[in-house]
Amino acid sequence: MDRVKTYIEGLDTILSGGIPENQVVLLTGTSGTGKTILSSQYMYNGAMKNQPGVYLSFEEPASMIRENMKEFGMDFAKLEHAKKFAFMKYEPYRIEDINEMLESTIREIGARRVVIDSVSALGLHIRDQAALRELIFKLSITLRNLNCTTIMVSEIVQGKSPRLSRYGVEEFVADGVIVLYYERFQSTFNRGIQVWKLRGSSHSMKIHPYVIDKKGITVNPEDDMFIRT
Repeated sequence: MDRVKTYIEGLDTILSGGIPENQVVLLTGTSGTGKTILSSQYMYNGAMKNQPGVYLSFEEPASMIRENMKEFGMDFAKLEHAKKFAFMKYEPYRIEDINEMLESTIREIGARRVVIDSVSALGLHIRDQAALRELIFKLSITLRNLNCTTIMVSEIVQGKSPRLSRYGVEEFVADGVIVLYYERFQSTFNRGIQVWKLRGSSHSMKIHPYVIDKKGITVNPEDDMFIRT
């Protein structure tokens, strides 16, 4: 099985080499766990390796993401100028033509990586869970047919365990699920990452610690941690 490397230190190790090509992976976690940072690293690292990408945002404008990611050494403006990367800011209430618009942008730059940030925002405008699931399913089919390997971001609402996402449907449509934790242990908070599932592929079953610093996210694949849920 061919894999797409994230080039995020330690993450490809626990993914047994990377994300399986053309799969859709749900990246989920509570607020403040670094979902946008990890997604941006996946995009930026790929573009730097001549693997163009499209970042579809339903929440933050491109200017805010560009500015925030500069703190982690990611200069998206240069990649956009070189046609190796494209931001799409899309209003979640205009969902009728989303597949067509996304496909057009992907073909324009020859994208092979996509981030959708976030399904949680999209779901605020689709009250019916069956309709949301159908939309995510159709998006996933479009992305697979375009040979894109996708990270789809969602959010875990604290206090609603054991859900892996805000609406409880996203994880069933995705091929894989990566969970980010930020939990209190005694007097400190610890960050952990777990590959919950990865369809048709081996992966680490442990929760591994990770840090967020000026380089972005770094995973420690040699260590594991216990989180009380």
